[in-house]
Amino acid sequence: MKPIITCVIMVLFAGSTFAQGSTASTYAKDNYTKKDVYITMRDGKKLFTSIYSPRDASAKKKYPVIMQRTCYSIAPYGEDKIPARLGPSDIMMKEGYIVVYQDVRGRYKSEGTWTNMTPVIDNKKSKNDVDEGSDTYDTIDWLVKNVSGNNGRVGQWGISYPGFYTAAGILSNHPALKASSPQAPISDFFFDDFHHNGSFLESYIFTFPVFGVQKTDTTSKAWYNGQSIKKTSADGYQFLLDVGPLKNFDQWYKDNFYWQETMNHPNYDEFWQKRALPKHYGKVKPAVMLVGGWYDAEDLTGPLAIHRAIKKSDPAAYNTIVMGPFGHGRWSRETGHTLHSNVYFGDSIATFYQKNIEAKFFDHFLKGNGDKNSGLPNAYMYDTGNKNWKTFDQWPAANASHQKLFLGKDGKISFSQPAATGSVSFISDPMKPVPYTEDNTTTEGFTPHNYMSEDQRFAGRRPDVLVYQTDVLTEDMTLGGEIMSHLKVATTGTDADWIVKLIDVYPGDEPNHPYLPNKNILMAGYEQMVRSEVMPGRFRNSFEKPEAFVANQKTDVNFQLQDVLHTFKKGHRIMIQVQSTAFPLFARNPQKFVANPYKADQSDYITATHTVFNDSYLDVEVLK
Repeated sequence: MKPIITCVIMVLFAGSTFAQGSTASTYAKDNYTKKDVYITMRDGKKLFTSIYSPRDASAKKKYPVIMQRTCYSIAPYGEDKIPARLGPSDIMMKEGYIVVYQDVRGRYKSEGTWTNMTPVIDNKKSKNDVDEGSDTYDTIDWLVKNVSGNNGRVGQWGISYPGFYTAAGILSNHPALKASSPQAPISDFFFDDFHHNGSFLESYIFTFPVFGVQKTDTTSKAWYNGQSIKKTSADGYQFLLDVGPLKNFDQWYKDNFYWQETMNHPNYDEFWQKRALPKHYGKVKPAVMLVGGWYDAEDLTGPLAIHRAIKKSDPAAYNTIVMGPFGHGRWSRETGHTLHSNVYFGDSIATFYQKNIEAKFFDHFLKGNGDKNSGLPNAYMYDTGNKNWKTFDQWPAANASHQKLFLGKDGKISFSQPAATGSVSFISDPMKPVPYTEDNTTTEGFTPHNYMSEDQRFAGRRPDVLVYQTDVLTEDMTLGGEIMSHLKVATTGTDADWIVKLIDVYPGDEPNHPYLPNKNILMAGYEQMVRSEVMPGRFRNSFEKPEAFVANQKTDVNFQLQDVLHTFKKGHRIMIQVQSTAFPLFARNPQKFVANPYKADQSDYITATHTVFNDSYLDVEVLK
């Protein structure tokens, strides 16, 4: 039996194996041929590449190239083995593309050394200065010169880590790269995936063998198998609580280079900064379409951050964004009824995206005239409250107005600042942390998919979670754009995490829909998470230089929650919850300031009383 981590990677990360294996069809075998090659990079390292060409590709009938570079294996290996699905979708496969997959350097059958989030080298001075941009350039250059029947245009796509390689590939500046679609891309490991605002996602602890073990030779097998944590319970909450402080994971990972890098770089220092993509975008040559899911528990930050960065650095670039009602990578396969957790959004939404957005984008830039008049909007965004697609000329929308939601001491959300100062306090015990979910079966996997729209009644009933809500809304209220949390807090300790959740409270007579996966759930009174984020208080003034709290001193803690497009409908309520733990999604803050939380002792974990003052507020953008 293979370790669970291998299965999780293949399914949830939407790498090339997942993308190629989601349909049972002979179309690819009947209509494509396969060729395996090693492409030599400028420093001499050879990257293993599989090329699938339409059988009728020729000098007279040419096709564009669509490419995915991945660290998750481009299986099946062997020129006699063609998967059931090629490219981003069945739609594009049948429209005809030369589809290319490549193992990135240091992974599987490719040579070289593996590096997480390869740092970008802006000014390359020799052939040994290589990064994902140069590897992309060298690959594209070889493809357009050596693959018969190509039309000289190349597109790139990828989901999750392959999304990072796509986003980094934009920096290659190869003239043949005409269209790039980073989907759920990692943009910065201190704010995406393994961290949120520097808070470590302990839920990812089981994945470190995948990212922190170097292979010793080219291989088609998962060399990291057998190095997973030996779990003694299927209940991740209890198992991880029993493990204790983060430093105790050294019993499994003392030789795991990525775990050691993570432990030894608790702050946003040069190690993390040089792995961040957004600051490197300047003159963007290919057309770009960022894609993400509003409920992506891994990489919600990435598409929004990269879209924002390109918009700022190169406003003339073709730079569009699509956000749908999906979890991580779920737009790449059709499920019929589209749900996230218990919330039903409609039918065939992934197919709509694949046909009317994704295929249209690539067709225009790789087969059409390739001008900026693609017929697609700047932002194709799904309203997760009204449950429909909306289009915008820019994102955030130009007509958004700011509104402050104040956290009243009486538990009421008000739209104006309270006249008198007040506060509410709660006791936070890191030995009894608030669970992030009621579903214990999801606490030991790769991605905790469902929690981002899960019913929050379980949390709001705990004494260490503060609850604020509006009266019943008398008209619809659409939040569209960025959310900033402005907390005014105090603690009896010297450190604390602050977690803010924006929630849509359904009316008490809300009927159940027919597709509920959990028949024990009631949609009546359902408290649907719309957005949430954590902020380690130590980073309130600087991610590079953490600071302790002064005990019992009122302090500002400001941070951004990721964007939303959600209509709170008439008859619903807006709720905000504030807490300090969400375990084991986020590692527990000791609540005693220590230089490196990854090396905290058990004695450093202390109970503290936290206070939230009623001049705290969320700054939201409201669409009319």
